[in-house]
Amino acid sequence: RTLFARVGAPWLWFSRLTMTDAALAAIIHDAGIAVHAVVDRAGIEIGMVELDRRAPGVCEISYFGLVPELAGQGHGRWLMAETLARAWAKGVERVWLHTCTLDHPAALGFYRAQGFEATKRTIETFPDPRALGLLPMASAPQIPYLASRR
Repeated sequence: RTLFARVGAPWLWFSRLTMTDAALAAIIHDAGIAVHAVVDRAGIEIGMVELDRRAPGVCEISYFGLVPELAGQGHGRWLMAETLARAWAKGVERVWLHTCTLDHPAALGFYRAQGFEATKRTIETFPDPRALGLLPMASAPQIPYLASRR
């Protein structure tokens, strides 16, 4: 959860922060799930990738990200190349991912440059994880805080 929060806090990633230990363990220890931590030369975790192959012939890149201080330095291209090499395992016919307007402003363009195509648009709503105490109020300052303060 610590790495998930480090990578995802700027984009309000919170889903794994709301799960019980048992629920999270059930997902990450599932045989169809592969979680990879990106570690620098000093042994510090600086990114993460989660691949979900539970659906036959399909691999979803469930989570893909680097710590914010590495954004825009080309590390994402390397990480995506490594991710795709792992995602296109034997029997996989489709690799996909989900992004949203809360992600890095360059995310959609980056994914398109890596060969992904937009296939669907939806509107999703959720309570602000800062209001729920899941993330610090200083997280994602570029995203307006709209929850009421009581």
